[in-house]
Amino acid sequence: MTLPAVLPAADATPSPVPSETTTPAVPTIRDAHESAAEAATWVEQNWSTWLAIGLRVLLIVVIAAILRVFVRRAITKLIDRMSRTASAVDGTALGGLLVNAERRRQRSQAIGSVLRSVASFLIIGTAALMVLGTFEINLAPLLASAGVAGVAIGFGARNLVTDFLSGVFMILEDQYGVGDTIDAGVASGEVIEVGLRVTKLRGEGGEIWYVRNGEVKRIGNLSQGWSTAGVDVTVAADEDLDKIKATLDEVAEKMTKEEPWNELLWGPIEVLGLDSVSLDSMVVRLSAKTMPGKSLTVERELRWRVKRAFDAADIPIIGRPAPAADDTPAPDPTAAVAAPSVYASATSPQSQAATPLTPPSVTK
Repeated sequence: MTLPAVLPAADATPSPVPSETTTPAVPTIRDAHESAAEAATWVEQNWSTWLAIGLRVLLIVVIAAILRVFVRRAITKLIDRMSRTASAVDGTALGGLLVNAERRRQRSQAIGSVLRSVASFLIIGTAALMVLGTFEINLAPLLASAGVAGVAIGFGARNLVTDFLSGVFMILEDQYGVGDTIDAGVASGEVIEVGLRVTKLRGEGGEIWYVRNGEVKRIGNLSQGWSTAGVDVTVAADEDLDKIKATLDEVAEKMTKEEPWNELLWGPIEVLGLDSVSLDSMVVRLSAKTMPGKSLTVERELRWRVKRAFDAADIPIIGRPAPAADDTPAPDPTAAVAAPSVYASATSPQSQAATPLTPPSVTK
């Protein structure tokens, strides 16, 4: 006889099962020993690689430092040699004019600074890329990012780059230097400082002009080579040409032999002849080749001497003829104005006679 199975009631709830509590595992001495053994094994297996990488980085840094020092010294010696070569012509007339100590010093300093900066940038940049390559870092993304950044900076600072490059070529080509008088288009004056980005000029009124090198499109250097002094003398058309030429030749010969004009003049003063002839006057032109920047001084002195010589020789110097006086009387500004009418006054007999009569009022 089997007993029926007793089923639990439908609404009966199962009794809760107590949760088991987990306790953290405490590392034992054996586990610590195994971890230390694994670390020692890993270090033993990779120490040679680390040593090789460290030695390679150290070698790259040492070679880059030595190469940088060597290149900078070589550039400095080259610039000093260029300065000594330029100073060798200081004893000549041309050397004393075109080469001076301040100009040579600034030009050499600028060229040396540019070359040393470029050399340092190339050497240090190459060494940095080699060090990154030693650590097996992928340089392709870095170079691509640097290229994009360089293009962006170039577009943003294109004026600065233009000024810098223009200044470098101006200094390398020796277009002008300290002490030169130049016409840069935007400003003119004496150069007092030459920089890679800005050239500083002293104007005729004493003002200082800061001219960006990239803005200079053309340069007229008035201090290189030689200058030309030209003087025009205007005399009457009926004067004796032989007497005039003899007087001018005497002035030119005397001035050429006297100091300090014999040093400022690089050639004899020439009487070129008649520059123009009109009905009542003629112009005689004198010309001379002078030291750079001294043409105005020579012209002023030559005019002074010509005027005194002509006064002594009783040769009048005339200027531009004055306009002839006009004897015609000026027109009367009131001539075109009509006379006032008699009807303008309300009390005149004409106005009263022209006044309409008022009709009498009709009374009943």
